Amino acid sequence: MIKDIVKDQKFLAVKSEPATREDLPIAQDLTDTLKAHEDECVGLAANMIGVSKAVIIIKIGLSSTVMFNPQIVAKQSPYETEEGCLSLDERHKTQRFLIIDVEYTDLKWQRKKKRFRGFTAQIIQHEIDHINGIII
Repeated sequence: MIKDIVKDQKFLAVKSEPATREDLPIAQDLTDTLKAHEDECVGLAANMIGVSKAVIIIKIGLSSTVMFNPQIVAKQSPYETEEGCLSLDERHKTQRFLIIDVEYTDLKWQRKKKRFRGFTAQIIQHEIDHINGIII
């Protein structure tokens, strides 16, 4: 189901609770909402659609990946950038890392560890900040 984008900074500033198997349906809402905003968005966190759970979705090329309880376990090559967000009205400067290793649980509830680079890594870092209550 397509959900409204949350702009309430107080809600977004609260760290999300860990996701469980019962939270699997959040993936469909994130998928539908991301698709509805595909012209302006490449990732979402569950709190951006009103659910304070540690779930994100990122668009990589033509496909999307949902991550439950993602954690960055390694990072390399910091750089400064500027980002926008559907939940914010303006762009903000921030520091990101060019290469990150992320551990997460997938849709089959299997634990994964994967390396990401470049813009994909940047999107993941942005969405993980969201679930950690960090607003750029």
